[in-house]
Amino acid sequence: MAQVEATTQREIAAGPDEVFDALADYSGTRAELLPDHFSEYEVKEGGDGEGTLVHWKLRATSKRIRDCLLDVTEPEDGELVEKDRNSSMVTTWRVTPGSKEKTARVTVTTVWNGAGGIGGFFEKTFAPKGLARIYDEVLQRLATRMEKTG
Repeated sequence: MAQVEATTQREIAAGPDEVFDALADYSGTRAELLPDHFSEYEVKEGGDGEGTLVHWKLRATSKRIRDCLLDVTEPEDGELVEKDRNSSMVTTWRVTPGSKEKTARVTVTTVWNGAGGIGGFFEKTFAPKGLARIYDEVLQRLATRMEKTG
């Protein structure tokens, strides 16, 4: 069983603190950023960063739907970690200063224990690209929102 990793990033024309606060706002902003791949979104506890428990279903493909129940932590400044209670999946959001003043770079990395055998080969080959596309859409929505309000 090999670890599978999907990563994507985007630079956003807004300050890192404002971008982080928007990402950490699970009871408001975060739900507005999610594309159709996410359904049944519900904040179960908390709602703002550390200590949040959030649920959603992630439709990675037409046949692959993950029921996610995520514990949110903030192990470092500018970092949100979502650990799924229902699987080995862990998603880390890192917000750092961008290349220009008043910009932020957001990097999203998701890792999980993949399947073995031929199924694992296909998962490791195709799943990261598909998940990166989904998170690219989330980051595009975040950029649009932040650049509109900034």
